[in-house]
Amino acid sequence: MSQFENPTAQATSLTNHDRKPIHVPGSIQPHGVLLALSTGLEILQVSNNTQEYLGKEVKNLLGQPLSYLLDARQVEVVKQCLMKKIGSSTALKVSIATLDGERYFDAIAHRIAEAVILELEPTDLESDLSFLSFYALASEAIAKMQSTSNLIEFLHLVAQEVQKITGFDRVMIYQFDQQGAGCVITEVKREDLSPYLGLHYPETDIPAQARELYTRCLLRFIPDLSAQPIKLATTENPTSHQYLDLSYSVLRSVDSCCAEYHQNMGVAALMVISLIQEQRLWGLISCHHETPKYIPYEVQKMCEFLGQIVSLELAHKISHSEWDYKGKLKSLQSEFLESISQADNFIDALIKPEIRLLDLVSASGAAVCLDNEITLVGTTPDIDQVHGLIEWADNQSDNLFATDSLPKLYPEATVFKNTASGLLLLRISKVRRYCILWFRPEVIQTVYWAGNPNASMKVEADNSITLCPRKSFEQWQETVRLTSLPWKPCELDSAIALKNAIVGIVLSKADELAKINQELERSNKELASFAYAASHDLKEPLRGIHNFSTVLLEDYAQVLDDDGIEYLQTVVSLSVRMETLINALLRLSQLGQAQLREQATDLNELLDQVIDVFRASRQDSELIEIRIPRLLPTIQCDKVLVNEVFSNLIGNAFKYNEKAEQWIEIGYLEEASKAGEQGSRGAREEELLIIDPSPMPHAPCPIFYVRDNGIGIPAHHLETIFRLFKRLHSQEKYGGGTGAGLAIVKKIVELHEGHIWVESTVGIGSAFYFTLE
Repeated sequence: MSQFENPTAQATSLTNHDRKPIHVPGSIQPHGVLLALSTGLEILQVSNNTQEYLGKEVKNLLGQPLSYLLDARQVEVVKQCLMKKIGSSTALKVSIATLDGERYFDAIAHRIAEAVILELEPTDLESDLSFLSFYALASEAIAKMQSTSNLIEFLHLVAQEVQKITGFDRVMIYQFDQQGAGCVITEVKREDLSPYLGLHYPETDIPAQARELYTRCLLRFIPDLSAQPIKLATTENPTSHQYLDLSYSVLRSVDSCCAEYHQNMGVAALMVISLIQEQRLWGLISCHHETPKYIPYEVQKMCEFLGQIVSLELAHKISHSEWDYKGKLKSLQSEFLESISQADNFIDALIKPEIRLLDLVSASGAAVCLDNEITLVGTTPDIDQVHGLIEWADNQSDNLFATDSLPKLYPEATVFKNTASGLLLLRISKVRRYCILWFRPEVIQTVYWAGNPNASMKVEADNSITLCPRKSFEQWQETVRLTSLPWKPCELDSAIALKNAIVGIVLSKADELAKINQELERSNKELASFAYAASHDLKEPLRGIHNFSTVLLEDYAQVLDDDGIEYLQTVVSLSVRMETLINALLRLSQLGQAQLREQATDLNELLDQVIDVFRASRQDSELIEIRIPRLLPTIQCDKVLVNEVFSNLIGNAFKYNEKAEQWIEIGYLEEASKAGEQGSRGAREEELLIIDPSPMPHAPCPIFYVRDNGIGIPAHHLETIFRLFKRLHSQEKYGGGTGAGLAIVKKIVELHEGHIWVESTVGIGSAFYFTLE
C-alpha cells in the first residue's frame, strides 16, 4: 500500500544526518555515570566521570566485579536484568561509599544484547517517592484526563497535568502524519512565550532514526542542552568489539544537531514522552524549559507512566471520534456486498446506485475498469484521461495504491486536478486489468510552518543534503496545491474489504458453476446416449410404416378412393420427413460422443472436394459464382467434420439466394480482433468478470468466413438460427430442410473449441464467421 508524500519530505532519505547512527554516540550526558557490565556483572566499560561521582579512577573500576561498588542485595537486583527482555529496565536506590562519604544514586539497569548497562544519577533523597504520593499524583491526573471524550480536550488536559507535575515552561503535544511530518495540536505555556499551536514541522525535524528510538524508548530527558557530553573510557565493548548500544540509555548524550535545533528555539532543557498507537509512534509530549532544569528520576518515571496511560486512552478517544464514520463504512460494505452477491450483472451491482460506490471511501468520482471496458461514476476525468492514468498505474505493483497528491507523481494529472488530485486504486486481479479507481478533487490548503522548512536542508558540493538546524521558528506560511484530502486508514481498509469480499463471492459462484457444469456434462452425456438410442430404435418402425404405406399405394390403390390415396401419400411424405429429422438427431448425438481425429489439413484441397461434390449434386450450381480471394492455410483439425461445416454453409448460401447474379465468397481473416466478433458472439458467451480465464494462445487464431449475397436474415433471428430444427421459412419454401444443419455446424465448431457467429442484412446477404482453435 502506498500513500505518497508531503512536499516537505522531498529529501528525507538523502540527509547525511538521517544516516548517522545516533544510538551509539560513545558518550553520555554529564549528570550521571554509566557502567557497562558483562553477563557475569564484571565492569567492562565506564564513562570518564567516575572520579567526580564515585571518587574512583576509571582504571581502578575496569575489570572489577559489580560488588566492588554495590552490596550483595543491590547486585542481586541488577542481576535480575539478565532474565528480562532487551530494553526492560530495573530501578533502585543505591548508596556508594566515596572519599567524601556515602552518596545516594538512582540506579537504572537494563539489558542489551551483549551486556548489562547500569546508569547512576545522583540524588539527595535516601528513599523513593512513596507509593501513596505517586498514586495520589497519578490518580488525580488520570481522573481529569478521563473527564472528557473529545480528543483535543483530552490532550489539552494531558498537557496541563504534565506541566503541573514537572513545572516546564512549555508542554505541547505533537502529532505525526503518515509521512513523518507533524503538527502541534495542543499547547500549555507561560503567557510570555510565543505560541507554537497549529504550527507544522517537516519530517526532517525528527528524522526516521530518531522516531524509531522514540518508539523503543518511551521517555527522553535532557536537563541541560548546553552541557558537554562525557565520553566513554573505551568506545568498544571488549567482549563483542562493537560500539556500545545506548538506545535504551537514560543518559545517552544529545546529538549535536538536535541540541543546536532546540537551542535555536531558545530551549535549554527538554523532556519528550512518546505516545504509541497500534505499535506506531502516534505523537510526542514535548516539554521545553528556557533554563537548565533537573527533575528527579521518580518524576520522570511518573511522566513515562502517564504517557503509557495516555497511549492506552488515546486508542479509546480516537475510536470514539471515528466510531460513527467507521460504523457508516461498515454498514455500506454490508449493504454493498449483499447486493453484489445477489446480482446477475457485476458492473450494475457496483455502480447502481452511484452514490454507494463513492460513499464506500468518501470519494467524489470513480472508474470501474474491466479490461478495456471502463465505466465512470460521479465526477471524474474523461475516458481518455482515465485510460492514460490506468496505463501509468500499471507500473505500481501494489494491490492498493493511494495518494493525495497525484499530479506530483503523474504530472499529466495536473490537467484534471479539480477532479482527481487524490487517487485510490484497488487492483482486483493481477492477471487481467480489473480494478476500481476512486478520485478526490484538489483542496487548496494554507499550512503554517514553524519557520521555513526548506531552511533545514543544505546542499553540499557533492549534491548530498545535510540537515542544518534552522535559526528561525517564526510562523512561515505555505499554500499547498495539487493535493486532496488524505485517505484515512479506515477508508483504505474499506477498499481492501471490498476486494476480499468480491473475490470470496466470485469463488463461491465459481464453485456453484463448477458443480452445475459437472451436472450438465453428466446430463448431456445421458441425453446424447438416449438421443442416439431413441433415434436408432425409431428408424425401424418408421421404415415399416413407410414400406407398408408404399405397398398399399402400389398394390391396393384400386380399392381406395381418392381421399384414401391422398392420406396414404401424406403418410409416406411424413415418414420420409420423419426419417430425415431422426437422421439429423442421430448425427448430432454422434457428434456429442465423437472424438476428434485431428491432423494437418490443407483447407484448399478440402474446399476443392466440397465444391466438386456441391456442383455435382446440383444441376443449377453453375449459375452461382464461388470466390476464393486467396489460398487458405493448413491447420490442425478433423478433416471429415470440417468438410461437413463448409458443405453446410455453402449449401445454405446457395439455397437461400434468389438473385440473378449469385456469388459465395470463402476466405479467412488474420486475427480475431478484425471481425465483428463482439456482435452475436459476445451476447452468447457467459460473462464471469473476476476470475481470470486461461490465457489466450500465443498465435492469433484465423477467422474463416462464408459470405453470400442471398436473402439475408432478420436481426431478431440471429440468435436463434443455430438451434436444432429451427427454420425461418415454411417447409415448402427454399427446398425444405430439417433446420438441423446450422446446429450441426455449431456443434462441430465447438468440438474444435471454436466459436461461430453471423452478421447479416436482409436483402443484401449474410456472412458466417467461425474459428477452429
